[in-house]
Amino acid sequence: MKAKWITTVLAVAMAGMLSMGCAGEKKEEKKAEAPAPAAAPAKKLVLGVAGAQSGDLASYGQPTVNAAKLVAKEINAKGGVNGMQVEVLPMDDQCKPELATNAATKLVSEKVSIVIGHICSGATKAALPIYKDAKIVLMSPSATSTELTQSGSYPNFFRTISYDLIQGKAAAEFATGELKVKKVAVIHDKGDYGKGFAESAKKALEDAKVAKVVLFEGITPGGVDYSAVIQKIKASGADCVLFGGYHPEASKIVAQMHKKGLKISFVSDDGVKDDTFIKTAGADAEGVYATGPQIMADNEIYKKAVADHEKEFGSKPGAFFPQAYAAAQALLNAVAKAGSTDYDKVVAALQKELVETPVGKIKFDAKGDAEGVSFSVYQVKNGKYELVK
Repeated sequence: MKAKWITTVLAVAMAGMLSMGCAGEKKEEKKAEAPAPAAAPAKKLVLGVAGAQSGDLASYGQPTVNAAKLVAKEINAKGGVNGMQVEVLPMDDQCKPELATNAATKLVSEKVSIVIGHICSGATKAALPIYKDAKIVLMSPSATSTELTQSGSYPNFFRTISYDLIQGKAAAEFATGELKVKKVAVIHDKGDYGKGFAESAKKALEDAKVAKVVLFEGITPGGVDYSAVIQKIKASGADCVLFGGYHPEASKIVAQMHKKGLKISFVSDDGVKDDTFIKTAGADAEGVYATGPQIMADNEIYKKAVADHEKEFGSKPGAFFPQAYAAAQALLNAVAKAGSTDYDKVVAALQKELVETPVGKIKFDAKGDAEGVSFSVYQVKNGKYELVK
């Protein structure tokens, strides 16, 4: 009996040990089958793109977003920058200063490394101190206000377009030299960009002493009826209007001038050199002149960039696309050459390294302006802008 009891106890004990052993084996099997830990996410280089991406001036800002995406796609396909994939982060400001500061603050909080933008001069000026304090390099394809670079106040600011001191002078010289005008009404929208262009044109006219400035007048942007200023233009005896501002106001002024029988030369800036102006003004756009960035149609990079845009987005690129493409190339090249996103190293690379772009082979001077870029004059002929000079 005792022997039988001992045998029974040993059997139970052995069964328990076997059971534990089997359980251990099952645990080992489960452990072996556990999935490997997920790979760490690839490092990324965030490229902010700030500007008008909605509202009346979206036709100026959206091409910049597209340009940044195309450059990022091409660079990422080649392995990225310093082992990092480029991520484009758009931020809308509608070309309004109060929204531009919000956009800049958001981009800084998102830890962007570099930024393309802003698009309009007033918005750029409002946002710049935020980027400056954060030591972030900002490059605009379109903000032409002279003081943004020439004042020396913003060492973190660069641009791939020339500035209004040169643009205003070019418009004035074209009006007097090619159109042979003698009395000029200079009108502007009171903004940093429009008024800056107008003041530059006025100074050039006065310095040349070929034509007389018979009126210098500001208008209120967003207005519907500009008959008061048109009456002043008519009363001044002007044979030409030089307008500093954007296409929404320009289209209304030109249409209302024609309606009142005032058909004199109308010369404006790159804020009007956009297909949206032609669509808005309709037949009244015919004959209007506008300065704009020089287009290097024979440049192979320009040709490829345009073809890539048509393939990717199904349309021809819009205003400031070549300048935005060049900005993306220049910024990303600077980060690559610097070996990091260190502010001082990126700035040094921008001023030292030449880059082949759709606007030519460029680098930047000590004030942040691209060397070698210039303005041309265009005229609306048969419903589209054509190069004049």
